[in-house]
Amino acid sequence: AQFVESGGGLVQPGGSLRLSCSTAGFYDIGWFRQAPGKEREGISWINSDGDTYYLDSVKGRFTISRDNARNTVYLEMNSLKPEDTAVYYCAPADVGGGRILSEIDNWGQGTQVTVSS
Repeated sequence: AQFVESGGGLVQPGGSLRLSCSTAGFYDIGWFRQAPGKEREGISWINSDGDTYYLDSVKGRFTISRDNARNTVYLEMNSLKPEDTAVYYCAPADVGGGRILSEIDNWGQGTQVTVSS
């Protein structure tokens, strides 16, 4: 399945963006990001019941939600910081050992988020 992310862009520190993910009907979805020179990390997760999980660095600033009728998962990002700059991806995922993990091989193209003044 191909996952399609959208909604990224250039925003000033303190600004907001909302990312969208076409989930292709998968239920447990994670948002991941990869900054230049760093490994991809899972930052947020939601299951079919609406339970959520966040990486500490985004907790209180980012909110994950879903619209099952549209097979879409959203990531509302507020109070953005320069260190949030990365390519953001979505994928089927699970939470284990305090980490959000995905086993997929075919990641989407992602959407670039740049936080800069």
